[in-house]
Amino acid sequence: MTSSETVTGGIQPRPVVARLPRYAAGRPPAAVAGLTSYKLSSNENPLPPLPAVVEAIAQQTDFNRYPDPLSSGLRAELSGFLGVPADDIVTGAGSLGALNQLLATFAGRNDDGTADEVIYAWRSFEAYPISVGLAGADSVRIPVTADGRHDLPAMAAAVTPRTRMILLCTPNNPTGPVLRTAETEEFIRVVPPHVVVVIDEAYQEFVRAEGAVDGIAMYRKYPNVVVLRTFSKAHGLAGLRVGYSVSNPGLTQHLRVAATPFAVSQIAEKAATVSLQNYPQVVERVQRLVEERDRVVAGLHSLGWAVPDAQGNFVWLDLGAESADFAALAGARGLSVRAFPGEGVRVSIGEEQANTRFLQLCVDYTRAPRRS
Repeated sequence: MTSSETVTGGIQPRPVVARLPRYAAGRPPAAVAGLTSYKLSSNENPLPPLPAVVEAIAQQTDFNRYPDPLSSGLRAELSGFLGVPADDIVTGAGSLGALNQLLATFAGRNDDGTADEVIYAWRSFEAYPISVGLAGADSVRIPVTADGRHDLPAMAAAVTPRTRMILLCTPNNPTGPVLRTAETEEFIRVVPPHVVVVIDEAYQEFVRAEGAVDGIAMYRKYPNVVVLRTFSKAHGLAGLRVGYSVSNPGLTQHLRVAATPFAVSQIAEKAATVSLQNYPQVVERVQRLVEERDRVVAGLHSLGWAVPDAQGNFVWLDLGAESADFAALAGARGLSVRAFPGEGVRVSIGEEQANTRFLQLCVDYTRAPRRS
């Protein structure tokens, strides 16, 4: 028995915990003498919340009270904003919290001991295998195409009688491309109607591609579609943890049973509500980041670097075995980026100075990403 087991009396976690990958959050940048360091590793919005949001947060004092468990005010605001019934909206602690509520409701381990299956593209959002595994379900990972897109025909072919949920991440994190409306509708039509199709749109506000799928439009047409969205990215509220799902009443009636009580604090609900009420300002800020993203992509293309279609607030460098080396060199220049060893590097769009320094690093780097 190890010393740690002696201290804990030999207490062990469930076996699934040992099989799960650990979530690796983006690291903060190291201090480098003579340079301002920048964090480009977590897809955060480099801009602070809107002034009106900051003011609303400062004015709140009711922290001795529990928040509204239904986030009624925010759901009412979202209802008008999205044009959907408030009853179809379930809030959660970020879009990941909303996803965990969906998994707890619709996918896991059954009374007879069999595990449901959840299909998703890979590589995609790093938390998917962790959340699916903790729910008790089995992950079915379908490799993305050479240009970082979902292989929808392969995902459809992977459906079995055990499939209970499919996760579609658009734009795909970390590779960047979006799903298109036509291909997504074709996919949904061939999926059995009892399978929940989750369209994860954490970066929806950054999308500029023509023909990109709109999750809300899909939810309106298909009863088994659920949409995930968040205030973490475009609204700059990552630290407050507020997101939501949108689904039809046949799903929400069950989802509310599994929803975590008080998952969204009153400060988070107020901040998100005020941000929505000032949405034109959010759009202006997002457009500035989109223009920076386009500048970065154009700079990479001018170097001859192959980059998947970037529709989020990040770019993907398919550096393979060179990924850790590139991340280390970035760190030496005061830039933290997110390396997936052996696969690639995701670089968030940050402050203008940070993006310019990243491009200069790419000018100096001699081993370009692999081409599709």
